[in-house]
Amino acid sequence: MNEPLNIFEKDFEQMFQPYSKEEALKQLLKKCTVNPDGTYSCEGSIDLSNRDLKELPVKFKEVGGDFVCNNNRLTTLEGAPERVGGDFVCYENQLTSLEGAPDYVGEGFYCYNNRLTTLEGAPERVGGDFSCRNNQLTTLEGAPERVGRNFSCRNNQLTTLEEAPEHVGEGFYCYNNRLTTLEGAPERVGGYFSCRNNQLTTLEGAPERVGGDFICYNNRLTTLEGAPEQVGGSFHCSKNQLTTLEGAPEHVGGSFHCNANPVPSSELKQTVQRDYL
Repeated sequence: MNEPLNIFEKDFEQMFQPYSKEEALKQLLKKCTVNPDGTYSCEGSIDLSNRDLKELPVKFKEVGGDFVCNNNRLTTLEGAPERVGGDFVCYENQLTSLEGAPDYVGEGFYCYNNRLTTLEGAPERVGGDFSCRNNQLTTLEGAPERVGRNFSCRNNQLTTLEEAPEHVGEGFYCYNNRLTTLEGAPERVGGYFSCRNNQLTTLEGAPERVGGDFICYNNRLTTLEGAPEQVGGSFHCSKNQLTTLEGAPEHVGGSFHCNANPVPSSELKQTVQRDYL
């Protein structure tokens, strides 16, 4: 009979010990091509998330799939690829700037939950979503000009939408800021437009057409002048200081919600019966 294999506890632990950070990086870079300038290119995706990184370990040039570096301690994007075919994911870091970010991102760009005070360095166009929520932004200067899907800048310290994207394919979310005006917003938004929980006293500057719901409740509005002409979904203007509904949209595809405002009931009935039922 063969003698049983004697494996000490220490040997057993070593056999199943995970890769060191250096070895894990080597394994990751095996699927990349080294360019003549020393940068790395990869046809697939690169995942550097949850590695306690203070900086990106090598310089990337092109990544055909996703580039993921969230949940680290990055203070800079120096070393990030110039082009990313899929998503670029850098949320949950300590970034104050997007300098070093890719010039081109085919899908979504996710930089939320950082310490950003500027969007300078962001790509000019993003094919999917662009989310910069939960930062310390006071301006949208540097934001992409075109966003294919949703743009979210909620939960910042914005007082203006100047420099916001000119084109947003789906939803635009700017609620929970300090906005006093909507000047700078896109002229058209394909999905929802939510500017609730700000300090708006006017809707001047709002998009002319909104494909989904328009949500402006819990502001300081005294008038609806400047509201979109057409809203494909519902219109929400509750919890303001409206004494009149003059300026309300000409067409609302869904419901019209304006409760908790001191609007005369006669005017409310007349407005709701106009085109909303």
